Amino acid sequence: MTIHLDPARKHDFAFLFDVRDGNPNGDPDAGGMPRTDPETGQGLVTDVAIKRKIRNMVALMQEGVAGYDIYVESGVALNAQHERAYAALDLDPKQRRKSEAEAQQWMCQTFFDVRMFGAVMTTGNKPCGRVQGPLQLTFSRSISPVLPQEHGITRMTQTRQEDIDKGESTEMGSKHLVPYGLYLGYGHFSAPLARRTGVQSQDLEVFWRALTLMFDHDRASSRGEMALRGLYVFSHDDAFGRAPVHQLFERIQVELKPDVLAPRSFNDYVVSIDNDLPDGVTLTRLVG
Repeated sequence: MTIHLDPARKHDFAFLFDVRDGNPNGDPDAGGMPRTDPETGQGLVTDVAIKRKIRNMVALMQEGVAGYDIYVESGVALNAQHERAYAALDLDPKQRRKSEAEAQQWMCQTFFDVRMFGAVMTTGNKPCGRVQGPLQLTFSRSISPVLPQEHGITRMTQTRQEDIDKGESTEMGSKHLVPYGLYLGYGHFSAPLARRTGVQSQDLEVFWRALTLMFDHDRASSRGEMALRGLYVFSHDDAFGRAPVHQLFERIQVELKPDVLAPRSFNDYVVSIDNDLPDGVTLTRLVG
């Protein structure tokens, strides 16, 4: 078995992605402007945004494949997903403890994102318990400060007929973007938790491929040119880890070239990796 596909090992990984003339993750509290750290000016992308892209990619790749349904799916109520478990197993909601335990197992077997990311499934009249997922992501942070911009746009038609009747011919709007940003994020995979949720080698294979392809099938003008530039997996030779994760991530250095004042491409940076790893740790470069 390829090391990074082994669910019996602990895996820690880092990923680099960039965006040009796009908005990688709008902040609804700021009118949809790209998220930033107000003290440093660095751009931020939430773990939720990355997980959404992964879920969408898995749904595309594994459509119709048993065990790869998506729990957090647009347009589908979470309680309706719980009801699927009770119906499939013919469970009695009145026998709550027994039914919830069986339903939780069914949810892990049926939904990829429950099995990998976990879920709180305690809502509704047919709860399925809580699952602590083995795979977790951090916020991603840009290497350099980014400059959020707002660009006004016009549309050559109106939304409402009454506005056209009044003689109005255009409607104003806006787009938010950053000219360029290179972001670094981290993830962690826990083998003991994976054993509880039933993660198999194929699940990790699907996850790595979805992470690699997630931008290629999520194109939109507001997201500009987004690309995964690096994916580095540190695999330990046991379930609990051979070295502190921060020591592994510190081996990845991303630096702006000294003669660049305003980065506008990936080539404006230098990525270096120290391959002198602790005993029992293997590095797999899936991208970059």
